[in-house]
Amino acid sequence: MVTAGIDIGSLTTETVILDDGKGVLGYSIILTGGSSREAANLSLEQATRFANIERDRIERIVATGCARGIAEFAQRKVTEITCLARGVNYLFPDARTVIDIGGQDTKVIKVDERGTVVEFDMNDKCAAGTGRFLEVMAKALGVELDKMGEKALRAKKELSISSVCTVFAESEVVSLVAQGEEVEDILRAIHKAIAKRTVGLLERTGGPAPRVVMTGGVAKNIGVVRALEEEIGMPLAIYYEPQIVCALGAALIAREG
Repeated sequence: MVTAGIDIGSLTTETVILDDGKGVLGYSIILTGGSSREAANLSLEQATRFANIERDRIERIVATGCARGIAEFAQRKVTEITCLARGVNYLFPDARTVIDIGGQDTKVIKVDERGTVVEFDMNDKCAAGTGRFLEVMAKALGVELDKMGEKALRAKKELSISSVCTVFAESEVVSLVAQGEEVEDILRAIHKAIAKRTVGLLERTGGPAPRVVMTGGVAKNIGVVRALEEEIGMPLAIYYEPQIVCALGAALIAREG
């Protein structure tokens, strides 16, 4: 049985094609852009090409993400919280805590041994500590977004960014630059600020319960990963493509009918 899960987010859209016997056949990650509907169709098309199958071979599709309602081709629409929990449970059956940092929000999810959500908390009212926050900071420092984490690991001095508000934090970064601080040191401070904000969410759900898995696009930033590991005192488990875990969970739910 071939199923698909599609995660239509505010910044990116991901699709996973899943075969009951062969696992993940293919996937796609694209920018959502100005039309969630167009992005959903394009993502599904690219994933089927990757999987080298025809669209009509897909028996069921589940849509998730903030724009899941526009996916007319999906048989079901399911929340990201549920899909993330299922995807993580499939990949890491012993995981009990999920940290998901995407473009616009941060989620902390507690799951049981079946991948059922036990508790969750999220920051969805402010871009602080998310992918968007990192984009603003990268622009302020003139650093490529995908190089931020590596540069932060070369920091030699401990700096602090006290504000968790994107606007105010940007002002602090500009001030640190004016004071002649090294970019690497400022980047480390930025990543530590994200980690501390995320730990605040963790504490509201009872703290990290081993094993902890990190998902979402920010999981590709090694600076954030290392800062989080330092704050929580344990290593994070990360799938090789952390952005597709939610879509994978949706495909798994589609498989169940």
